Order: sequence, then C-alpha cells, then structure tokens
Amino acid sequence: MNPRKAMTIAFFAALLGIGYVSMNAAPVLSGEGYSYHGETRWQTDYADAVETAAAEDEPVVIYFWTTWCTYCEDYNQNHYSDPAVRSELDEFTKVAVNLDSDAEADARLQQRYNVNYPPQHVVVTPEGDVLTRIPGYASPEDFLTYLETARERYQSGTTTDNGSATAAAGPTSTPRTESEPTTEVAQ
Repeated sequence: MNPRKAMTIAFFAALLGIGYVSMNAAPVLSGEGYSYHGETRWQTDYADAVETAAAEDEPVVIYFWTTWCTYCEDYNQNHYSDPAVRSELDEFTKVAVNLDSDAEADARLQQRYNVNYPPQHVVVTPEGDVLTRIPGYASPEDFLTYLETARERYQSGTTTDNGSATAAAGPTSTPRTESEPTTEVAQ
C-alpha cells in the first residue's frame, strides 16, 4: 500500500472517530425521571410535573428542547447556570420535553401547545392553561421578565384565552429560533 493511500485511510478513520465521539457526547445528563440542563434539574414526565405543581401550588415551565439545538445549549450554559434565573425557576415546577423523543405523551404535549421547533418554553398552570410562552431564544434578562410575568399571572389567576401570550411587560427583543438569524430586533 502506498503512503498516500495509508494517509487517506488514517485521515478518514480519525474523522469517523471524532464524529462518533462528538455525537455521543450529549450536552445533557439524564437520570431516572429527570434531565439536567445547565445546573438545573428538570422532570421529564409531564404528568408527574403537574402533580408536583398542584401539590406545591406553583406554575409549570415546559421546556421543549433537542440535543442538536445551539440555542438550547446556550440556555444550558448561560441561563440555567445563572443564579438569578435559577432562583426564579425555583418558583416553578420544571419539565423538559425532548422534541426528538418518540414518546406518545411528548408528541401530544408538543401538539397541545403548538410547538414545532426548539427552544420553546411554555409556562402553564397545573391545569394546563397557558400563562405565557417564550417562542425561541431570549436573553437571560428577557427570560427572567417572562418568568416573572408568568408567576404574577399565576398568582393573580390570569391566563390567556388562546394560549399564545407572551410577557406583557416584556422583553425588548424578539425571541430567536434555531432557524432565525441571531440579530435582535426591537418589537
């Protein structure tokens, strides 16, 4: 075998090895019934999360994510590790739904809240009524504003009629989705 052919084979073998390792290096750890995003622990079963929320009288944050979503990774690194965000999230029951899941319950939840792309957060009452939604990426400051608005709506008993509410006092930037450019636009 000539040296050029051996180098080509070695190159492709190394490339495949790097690809294999990177695809199996999941950004999220999972355990029995929980998923860990950043430094935040999320339940993975919506029914269990609703029971917890009802027992503790708190709203539910449903986080729709995927492993390939770059904005989801940004949430993991910059939002869920932020002490202010973690403190605010402590006022909510958290459930993470992987949009790549084949679970029927996850598909029904995705359809119920009309979620088609990651990342999305829908904040609901334990009964499932929408308090607010974050349809895409929001900065940590804007994310906190959405959460505060949802908590205030929950405490006052205010929900949305059509499930499409966003924070009324809200963020000054438009949330970004995985398919949108990263330039923030004022609303």
